[in-house]
Amino acid sequence: MNRILIHILFIAAVLGCGLLIGINNIPGEWYQSLAKPAFNPPNWIFAPVWSALYIVIGFVGARTYLNHRASAAMRFWVAQMVFNFAWSPLFFGFQEIALALIVIIALLISILGFMAVSRRHDYLSALLFVPYLAWVAFATLLNTSIFLMN
Repeated sequence: MNRILIHILFIAAVLGCGLLIGINNIPGEWYQSLAKPAFNPPNWIFAPVWSALYIVIGFVGARTYLNHRASAAMRFWVAQMVFNFAWSPLFFGFQEIALALIVIIALLISILGFMAVSRRHDYLSALLFVPYLAWVAFATLLNTSIFLMN
C-alpha cells in the first residue's frame, strides 16, 4: 500500500474513532453537577485540542506501522489507543470516575512507554508525542482532582 494512503487511513481512523467516541460521550448534567477544580478548562476547548492531537497520533501511528510494525513501539501505540478510547465512555458514559482514573494513568504510562522505546529509532515520533503527553498529564490531574472532590 502507498505510504501516503497508510498515513491518511491511520489519521482518518484515529480522528474518526475519537470524534465518534466524543459525540457519544458528551459531558451532560451529571458532569456539570460535579465539583471541579478552579483550573478546569471550559468544555469547548476539548474538541479542538483532541482533534489536533488525534491527527498527530494517527500520523505517528502510521510512521510506526510503516517502519517498526513488529516493535514494542507499535504495541505501546496500540495500547495507548485502547486506553485513550476507553476513557471517555468510562468517565462520561458509565460515570466511573475511579475506573477512568486507573485507565488514564495506564494511558499516561503507555504514552511514556511509546516515547521511551521510539526515541532510539524514531526520534520525531517520540517528539511529536510531547504535546499529547502534556495534555494527558493535565487530564490525569483533572481526573484525579474530580475524583478527590466528589
